[in-house]
Amino acid sequence: MTDLFHHLTLFLREVQKKDEKALIVICGPTASGKTSLSLAIAKHFDGEIISADSAQVYKKMNIGTDKVTVNERKQVKHHLIDIRNPDQNFTMADFKREATQAIEDIHRRKKVPIICGGTGLYINSVIQNYELPAAPPNQEIRDELQAEYEKGGKEKLYKMLLDLDPASAAKIHPNNVRYVARALEIVLQTKKPKPSAKGKPPYHVFKIAISWDREILYERINNRIDEQIEEGLLNEIKSLQAEGYGEELQSMSALGYKEYFPYLKGDKPLEECKDQLKQNTRNFAKRQFTWFRKEEDLYWIEPEEFFALTKESNAS
Repeated sequence: MTDLFHHLTLFLREVQKKDEKALIVICGPTASGKTSLSLAIAKHFDGEIISADSAQVYKKMNIGTDKVTVNERKQVKHHLIDIRNPDQNFTMADFKREATQAIEDIHRRKKVPIICGGTGLYINSVIQNYELPAAPPNQEIRDELQAEYEKGGKEKLYKMLLDLDPASAAKIHPNNVRYVARALEIVLQTKKPKPSAKGKPPYHVFKIAISWDREILYERINNRIDEQIEEGLLNEIKSLQAEGYGEELQSMSALGYKEYFPYLKGDKPLEECKDQLKQNTRNFAKRQFTWFRKEEDLYWIEPEEFFALTKESNAS
């Protein structure tokens, strides 16, 4: 038994002894192997997986989101995958509500819930029990924010957020236009800053991440992007466009989709778009590293243990 599985066994045994609710969280940067690790843990501990990926909620977006395969979903039950059409919005409040429902359902069936994903705010909304405002998507406000963005770019939106809700602005990277816009939408709709209040944590949480050397992780990112093209990502995007899902949608602003629109429109060569995606993804991974390195209660495993666990899982 590896060190991780030993610690997880003790953790689950202790929580069960107290008759309380356990939750395993697998987090960390993109391309770090979270999916493979979650499958290994779920198989060993009779668990079910809840995706904390803001793009994998969308149907028909499989290759670009590196979605878990249908065969893997037959081996282990997954939640919050393929639950929205690409033209539907999905917010942190949606995630918190639907993930909590899934966790309670998994507990009722005496199985172990495992959240897996790299969206730190989504994960924290559940484990820290964020008290989120009732602010459904408002198209009128979104249109106004889009107009501001077209006039002044991301800097204009971020300055607006700094003025209206500095506490939220401090937690969001200025380049993350979607999160900045959503925070603005909330404050403009509710007429008050987005609350940072947290309720009582509902679960005993064991959080895990894989500790890669940064250059090796960047190589994994580059290789995955090359493989996605070989697997038919461009045809996937063309099919989505043919069904009327345009680049203006929230779903299509995801990494791995928005970068290829210039190529599909004939404005840039494919290699230039791929290089841009690789750079954007490395930058995203760097921000994720920064986010998760601040987490004091993360159990980091080394790549050697990751390979041992996932190899054993694939063989079983």
